Amino acid sequence: MQICGIDDAGRGSILGPLVIAGLSLDKKNLRKLSAMGVKDSKKLSPKLREHLYKKIIEIADNYYIAKIPPKSIDASVKKHCLNRLEAKYMAKVVSKLNPDTSYVDSCDVNPSRFGKEISLLSNNNKIKSYHHADSRFVIVSAASILAKVTRDKAIAKLRKNHNLGSGYPSDSVTVKFVTKYYKTNHVMPSFVRKSWKPVQKIVEDY
Repeated sequence: MQICGIDDAGRGSILGPLVIAGLSLDKKNLRKLSAMGVKDSKKLSPKLREHLYKKIIEIADNYYIAKIPPKSIDASVKKHCLNRLEAKYMAKVVSKLNPDTSYVDSCDVNPSRFGKEISLLSNNNKIKSYHHADSRFVIVSAASILAKVTRDKAIAKLRKNHNLGSGYPSDSVTVKFVTKYYKTNHVMPSFVRKSWKPVQKIVEDY
């Protein structure tokens, strides 16, 4: 009985990729995740997340991680279908891992609608979609760790050349970076999501 968990990281960020991660595991091994101390990535320190990332990959029967670039995110936001983009990538995880049952963290206000969409796209009808699945199901907590560590690595890579903070609009370092970059170059860097309202506001102001 293969159980799969899927989660995202970086959805609200104004720069960098949106990461979708999933892993599958035999149902009887789920307790190994709990015993390792796996929980929602937001409740763990970066160091502990990295430590658990390696352990999760060791015990997973299979896993798949996708990075969605800002260009694809912008194209979906323009068509008002960011949720559909996430559903498409989550369906890709389900198709690759082919589990018996998948638990997904819903980004849609209507979790059952989101689950149905993934089910249709992946041709797999055992999709269980919930809000806060990352704190309710240990398999989704494990997926949240894979997604978060992958996303953090992508941001760390960008940070080698730019002082851009966390990438979130609530981070003044990030907003300062995007504003200064645009003011100086009159274009946004390719890793910034141009469809995001805070970014559009910066463009309008200059």
